[in-house]
Amino acid sequence: MTNPLAQGSLNGKRALVTGSSRGIGADTAGYLAGAGATVVINYRNKEARALKFVAALEAEGGTAFAIGADLTDPVSLAAMFDEIKQKLGGLDILVMNASGGMESGMAEDYAMRLNRDAQVELLKAALPLLAPGSRIVFVTSHQAHFIKTVETMPEYLQVALSKRAGEDALRELIPTLEQSGIGFVVVSGDMIEGTITATLLERANPGAIGQRKEAAGRLYNVSEFAAEVALAAVEAVPSNNTRYVGDVSDFVNS
Repeated sequence: MTNPLAQGSLNGKRALVTGSSRGIGADTAGYLAGAGATVVINYRNKEARALKFVAALEAEGGTAFAIGADLTDPVSLAAMFDEIKQKLGGLDILVMNASGGMESGMAEDYAMRLNRDAQVELLKAALPLLAPGSRIVFVTSHQAHFIKTVETMPEYLQVALSKRAGEDALRELIPTLEQSGIGFVVVSGDMIEGTITATLLERANPGAIGQRKEAAGRLYNVSEFAAEVALAAVEAVPSNNTRYVGDVSDFVNS
């Protein structure tokens, strides 16, 4: 997909995209780097994949480096921002893309610790590095954003509840961000074809993604949705701080 951001439009900007060694995070990071930003590729445990992606970005003329960090670990989180401060001096864009909760072998409260608690601590840790004019983007789904009024698939419920709890907690910080001249945008999209979440949902509930696609008419793919996330990092903040991607009629009319 063509980069939605103009070449050179982010020259001199510094961005951190969490969970960006693959999927939506990687494509978002690619768009930002392609527009001239220096991008931090964050990963939890797939160092080889992250380094390979950094090399691919650099081969295309971009500037990037990888930092491994478990966002649920305060020590790991602090070390990541220490390295960012040392290498970049600050940040202009923070894309909060990393999420989870459907992985096997995790603690029962992992979804809430990652999708709510870790997101709040991530934002607070980033604040000293964000100058006026900076932008924070939180990535979520319609299924999570509207979970208080619209039921979702049982297999996705804990993720949806924790993602919405994270969004609510972050929104409570908007007044503080606005006082510092920092923009905050939630990007909410329908199920995205090709993501690990869609794969896990399909595995747990065969046919679920196809049914949602039929109901919605179409689903965005990874590159298409990432383009909207990248645009949210630079375009005007919506009046309700929410950028909806794709049709929301099934959610707002329910």
